[in-house]
Amino acid sequence: MKSLIQATIAILVVSALLFYAADTLSAGGGKGGKNTLTIFNWGEYIDPDLLKAFEKETGIHVIYETFDSNEAMMTKIQQGGTAYDIAVPSEYMIEKMKEENLLIPLDKTKLPNLKNIDPYFLDLPFDDNNHYSIPYFWGTVGIVYNPSLVGDLDFTSWEDLWDPSLKRKVFLVDGAREVIGMGLNSLGYSLNSLDDNELREATNKLITLAPNVKAIIGDEITPLMINNEATVALTWSGQAADMMFENEELDFAVPEEGSNLWFDNMVIPKTSKNIDGAHAFINFMLSADAGARNADYVGYSTPNIAAMDLMDEEVVTDERYYPSEEQRDTLEVYKNLGPDYLGKYNELFLEFKMSIR
Repeated sequence: MKSLIQATIAILVVSALLFYAADTLSAGGGKGGKNTLTIFNWGEYIDPDLLKAFEKETGIHVIYETFDSNEAMMTKIQQGGTAYDIAVPSEYMIEKMKEENLLIPLDKTKLPNLKNIDPYFLDLPFDDNNHYSIPYFWGTVGIVYNPSLVGDLDFTSWEDLWDPSLKRKVFLVDGAREVIGMGLNSLGYSLNSLDDNELREATNKLITLAPNVKAIIGDEITPLMINNEATVALTWSGQAADMMFENEELDFAVPEEGSNLWFDNMVIPKTSKNIDGAHAFINFMLSADAGARNADYVGYSTPNIAAMDLMDEEVVTDERYYPSEEQRDTLEVYKNLGPDYLGKYNELFLEFKMSIR
């Protein structure tokens, strides 16, 4: 009898411990809660000192994780294994996340610093009235190059990439939207085209660029350009800024035919276990001081006009990174193409890649 009682007690103790552990994991998805904020962001996309400052100001402990693509970010949020409180998707992915009911509407009464954001970057088609997202950084897609290695070419036109003097010298980012979009823009078409004839024409034109293409790569292009081991590359403005900071010989241009105007915005995913803390973090990042410090650290363009008043005037007046409104009129934001046309863009991009020898 004594053995039976001891066994019963042991079972009850183990059961209680298992219940407690399961309840703890369920409450925070392994992470999260009112005293914790779990942030999901691109790599090297925030000043780490700002995370410490937020922790000191609020008493909320920050857990910071990174992703390398919008698709990877969305998949992990869909899986729900981690209670992410903040994520930083790009504009087209915000549309998809809205459609999948993955976002929590924002309470703007908790975001008084929203007044610091330039109205130009608010109420855009991918998120009317910024119901779900707040601007974080923005930029363009263009061409970084070394003027001493390209003769008279200044890349004010996409056509310059096709110049015979650039045989096996052009590097391209490994992105279907960027590369197919470049082909479309070079012909005067929208980079969101759903016209099969335009897409076919753009792909055929890109195939004629193949002799000039050295490689299609990712972040590896940065050290190559910095060390003058590459001549010209299609890239994002922020990445170009990083290169030019390290190598003052480089320059950056956005072709006149048009290009992409991209946005990364802060959102609160449905996985959040600390919605109040998420609003507090967004409002913290919208302050003039945090906005300026973050832009100085990351090197991308800030939508925070109050922050720009605290930044180096030479930086915020540089139209390579802060294009005028007239220049912005030639730029387009990526739209959500839908699964069928997104697949088509990927197929055409693969066709182009296969043409490179």
